[in-house]
Amino acid sequence: MTKDQIIAAYTGYIDCLNRQDWGNLHRFVGNDATYNGEVVGLEGYRAMLVDDFKAIPDLFFNVTRIAADPPVIASRIAFDCKPVGELFGLPVNGRRVRFTENVFYEFSGGRIQNVWSVIDKAAIATQLR
Repeated sequence: MTKDQIIAAYTGYIDCLNRQDWGNLHRFVGNDATYNGEVVGLEGYRAMLVDDFKAIPDLFFNVTRIAADPPVIASRIAFDCKPVGELFGLPVNGRRVRFTENVFYEFSGGRIQNVWSVIDKAAIATQLR
């Protein structure tokens, strides 16, 4: 994939997530996808995302930065949301929180194969004090 192709594929993926278009997730995520080193597969990845939207009904992936060096793309995603209960073990319970995620995606065959994600949980904990 070229730099332009990987960026287009990634922005299509983010759009798919924000629309919760789970029927088209297979266009962007490989069947044997991994998340932070664990093989979750396409179905496990989809289940993780569905659970995220259940816990955070107003979840929206706002990409603020992208760096691409195919087959890898990195992004910083900002979240501003109101989780309904606990989030990452923290009692948010409907309070608005803002946090970021730094994530690397490795593409293979035009789809995401490996994902490495670091979420700023400390930012959430600070807001709950």
